[in-house]
Amino acid sequence: MKRAAAKANRWEDHYTRLARKERFPARSVYKLQEIQKRFAVIGAGDNVLDLGCAPGSWLMYAAGLTGPSGRVVGVDLTPVAVSLPAHVTVHTRDVFELVEEPAAFFGQEFDVVVSDMAPATTGSRSVDAARSHQLCEAALAIARKVLRPGGSFVCKIFQGEDFQPFCGAVRAVFREFRIFKPQSCRKASKEIYLIGKGNTGGPHVRS
Repeated sequence: MKRAAAKANRWEDHYTRLARKERFPARSVYKLQEIQKRFAVIGAGDNVLDLGCAPGSWLMYAAGLTGPSGRVVGVDLTPVAVSLPAHVTVHTRDVFELVEEPAAFFGQEFDVVVSDMAPATTGSRSVDAARSHQLCEAALAIARKVLRPGGSFVCKIFQGEDFQPFCGAVRAVFREFRIFKPQSCRKASKEIYLIGKGNTGGPHVRS
């Protein structure tokens, strides 16, 4: 028991303690908070799609930004256990199953699509980066089919050999493109966030 506790405490930091104090299920909320402060991707009344939403921190934070006049929809393989406002809906699904017909599944357009998805890590940076890229491609494919014109996209990716090509793919779809690493990311982490604003639709997407 002591050994397990010691391992858990090794990863505890200021953001972990702050999340516990502010009743968020994970410290990842502060990454979205930093992105929002810098790029203002979510507004009051927006419809937001959160891919990889468990354990629910981004859902909670996004719901506070949209207010009850907006709607937040989450998707994750893992069920979300935290209590959420009435304008938040969660689907326990595999995002890869939604790539072909996301518009039919959700039945609406979104102002913002955010993805904090990450693969189960293997310890191999190249393998983890490749798996992260697959998730990012799925997120972008979904975003291109459900984002309204002018909408915004936020996507976490592990840096690897597919990083620059994927940056190019996002840049082709949005008027504004930024690469951003929040201070709340762990220093050893290879994760970084891509932000696209002003959805243009980009090159033709086959339905």
